[in-house]
Amino acid sequence: MAHHSPRFLQLVDAIRVNIRECTVHDVHQRIEHNRDFLLFDVREESEYAAGHLPRAKSLGKGIIERDIESVVPDPDTEIVLYCGGGFRSALAADNLQKMGYSNIISMDGGFRSWNEAGYEVVK
Repeated sequence: MAHHSPRFLQLVDAIRVNIRECTVHDVHQRIEHNRDFLLFDVREESEYAAGHLPRAKSLGKGIIERDIESVVPDPDTEIVLYCGGGFRSALAADNLQKMGYSNIISMDGGFRSWNEAGYEVVK
């Protein structure tokens, strides 16, 4: 497990009060029941290529704010974001909300928790 610096953790903790989060089990249920939502992996492309959630598209933390409006023009679209552990996706969720996206959810625990739960991984 990655060890994050105290200032980074403080930053993430400070924005978590402003965003919606869900569990990996919530996302698994959404996928199983074919719910209508978009799922974005905000990790680096190399991380995505090594394995990702079913239905997930890659839109890395480094470019999501730049590209989101061309990929998802409707700011009311339900979007779930995930990363390796739930930190980068929380930061991305906060930024997208600041850009006017109203239905953003960050998957707490990220890809690591998804794997630990034994859910399907696409490679």
